[in-house]
Amino acid sequence: MKIKSLFIAGFMSAGLLVTAQDAAPENWFNLDKSQDNVAGVSTEKMYKELLKDRASQTVVVAVIDSGVDPRHEDLKEVMWINRDEIPDNGIDDDKNGYVDDINGWNFIGGKNGENVNHETLEITRLVANYQKKFKGVDPSSLSKKEKKEYDRYKKLEKEINDKREEISQQGLGYIMFASAIKKIKSGIGKDEITIEDLKAFKSDDEEVAGMLPRIIDIMERQGATFAEIDSEIAGASDYFSGQLNYYYNTEYDPRSVIGDDYSNSYDRDYGNADVQGPDAMHGTHVAGIIAAVRDNGLGIKGVANNVEIMSVRAVPDGDERDKDVANAIIYAVDNGASVINMSFGKGYSWDKEAVDKAVKYAAKNDVLLVHAAGNSSLNTDEENNFPNDRYQKRGWFRKKMAKNWLEIGALSWKPGENAVASFSNYAKDNVDLFAPGYQINSTTPDQGYQALSGTSMAAPVTAGVAAVLRSYFPTLTAEQVKDILMSTTTPINQKVKKPGHKDGDELVDFSALSKSGGVVNAYKAVQKAMMTKGQKKIKASDVTRP
Repeated sequence: MKIKSLFIAGFMSAGLLVTAQDAAPENWFNLDKSQDNVAGVSTEKMYKELLKDRASQTVVVAVIDSGVDPRHEDLKEVMWINRDEIPDNGIDDDKNGYVDDINGWNFIGGKNGENVNHETLEITRLVANYQKKFKGVDPSSLSKKEKKEYDRYKKLEKEINDKREEISQQGLGYIMFASAIKKIKSGIGKDEITIEDLKAFKSDDEEVAGMLPRIIDIMERQGATFAEIDSEIAGASDYFSGQLNYYYNTEYDPRSVIGDDYSNSYDRDYGNADVQGPDAMHGTHVAGIIAAVRDNGLGIKGVANNVEIMSVRAVPDGDERDKDVANAIIYAVDNGASVINMSFGKGYSWDKEAVDKAVKYAAKNDVLLVHAAGNSSLNTDEENNFPNDRYQKRGWFRKKMAKNWLEIGALSWKPGENAVASFSNYAKDNVDLFAPGYQINSTTPDQGYQALSGTSMAAPVTAGVAAVLRSYFPTLTAEQVKDILMSTTTPINQKVKKPGHKDGDELVDFSALSKSGGVVNAYKAVQKAMMTKGQKKIKASDVTRP
């Protein structure tokens, strides 16, 4: 599932997610603690003091995500172009197996141009598969092995049913709120509704009468507009509806539009060339953080300045499928990516072996994988989060782990005990480092810009720094880049609120939340790269001037 910005729980009493007083400093993720008094990754300082006159090589960063808007004003100049392919001629000119893949490939689209947008969760697909196997079966007739599988099925089924009940109860409030807002808009009949309009509005409708004071209170205390509340509530209503209609619906299966042999994870002949898809908000935002043009006077500044973005669409609104993730990684590797950003994750896996093989393939070809840790406030040393860097064999994890993998938690711009984003997953062993991931302003489709929060935003900050190292120090291997980023993090030497913190909980040492105990720092990473002998051989002709 693409790890997107979250609706605040308890919106009806707490107000909007971001208020004017709570807004992050502009460009904060690129700023420097000592110079700007905000804990960014020191990108601006790095370029100004260390890289100003240094040669660099263009590197390709693949964004495996929901899609990227290739026409965005801040991205169109940095989109990867497959120069061996002739656009829109219906021919696989470069013989790579994919027709007209000019900016990348879409593994969740059909050859007739249709696309998957909404999807189920992996747990739902597992339950649906078990239902086919165990429908009408007497449990007492099962073998010991089958009974174990049956017990897992019933456990997962209960989890889904409990979740549907919970969502139904939570969503009811939002549905009522959305209904009241619709009636208020119709009754007042204005495009821009003010507090005064609401206070003057009278209605005999109990639903409206009950919601009016709450809306007025949010507008007065939070500085929100009626339009912002309307938009947030509509989004929340859609979110809960999507959970019931798609995420936890065992009857829903959109895979037929793709037309692949889903039972074969190694079947790669499917998809289409639509790298944007029906909803590219998430992927476009991620791409902008990595590589939005820095010197065009528009929008934002991405972290990396000599990068091409390859869009590989494999992440729907719901859980991504392991087959698509594996094929997306392989496609990116085969077509020249040096870094792959993966801002998605899920709690269950269908075919981890296929993904593991793709990760090993990336490692063999010296490609660095950067993955978001997730937004569930969980300790992933104790809870599953897929995909991950732990190779699996016969259902059990081996100690061997991918050395070309970075797992990223999310940092807030706020100082002190609030330094860690409250939603971020964390782990002393399974999260490598933290990066800015709260209120990150970046590109959105149709020439837009918006601040979003999530480890989805922290991963591309890190991927951008990794791309800088691969660009300016092209003899560094993926493993060396990982080691440099891990060893040059900035420590936060204080106690912080652990993600999921509740009133009364003790603070924890920031160093206990990840393996490195720190935050990625571009300036320090470049300093160390300057003193590190690269282990990769390159041609002199591959290096270009800034």
